[in-house]
Amino acid sequence: MTVQSNTVIANDLTIYYEESGSGDPLILLHGSMGSSAVWHPYLPVFAAHGQVIAPDLRDHGRTTFTPDFDLAKMAAQNAADVVGLLDALAIDRAVLCGWSRGGVIALRTAYLYPDRVSGLIVGGVTLEVTDAMRATLYAMGLDGPGQPNLARAQQTIPDIVARWQQTHVQTEDHYIRLIERMSHGMFKSATMPSKAELATIETSTLIVWGDRDQFLPVEQAVTLYRWMPTAQLAVIPNADHMVTRTHQAEFGRIVTNFLDNLSHGETR
Repeated sequence: MTVQSNTVIANDLTIYYEESGSGDPLILLHGSMGSSAVWHPYLPVFAAHGQVIAPDLRDHGRTTFTPDFDLAKMAAQNAADVVGLLDALAIDRAVLCGWSRGGVIALRTAYLYPDRVSGLIVGGVTLEVTDAMRATLYAMGLDGPGQPNLARAQQTIPDIVARWQQTHVQTEDHYIRLIERMSHGMFKSATMPSKAELATIETSTLIVWGDRDQFLPVEQAVTLYRWMPTAQLAVIPNADHMVTRTHQAEFGRIVTNFLDNLSHGETR
């Protein structure tokens, strides 16, 4: 399998992306503090079914870290970035697959630009910030929005902090500024489309969730499923919020089955 790395200019950003395969396009959207690298194990799996594109999202990895930040505009901005990437690559419509923050972006894109989205695969998105989620974020070293406690984070999640330091290197303090910025969204669900907005999304949708998600209980997945008239729900047993890392075979199989059915017109 050949993976190509490239950049395009869109929405005043230099967007870094990795690409493999050919055919029907699939855009992979990572979560907060991630990068295109989180999808590396899936590129050969999904590239067997079509063209796969995994970008670094705005401010992350090798994509431009912007000088200004406005939480209220972030979701619409990210959706416009996805469409800008499609335009730059001359892609009319694509399936969007997003996990966590990437799932929120996929849903927002489908709501704002329905003609550009041919299918949705989402999981681990925040409908409601629960007390359990706040406690987990605190244990990870986040005292509140824009308030990272790096000393605690180094103690409780050293491997994750090391990954941040290796991934977000545009400046010496890139990863610190990024966690300060992204933590605002972690403590709020305001960037999600509303119940009424989700009900208008008509594209075929697959919701994937870990039944032991430590941030977002599986009940939130059921609620999301009930709010979206074209959704299917797949729950992976004994999996938490890191399901795309810990249950790669199951996640890959569920997604490829959905893609196959989508290409044959067999989804809702």
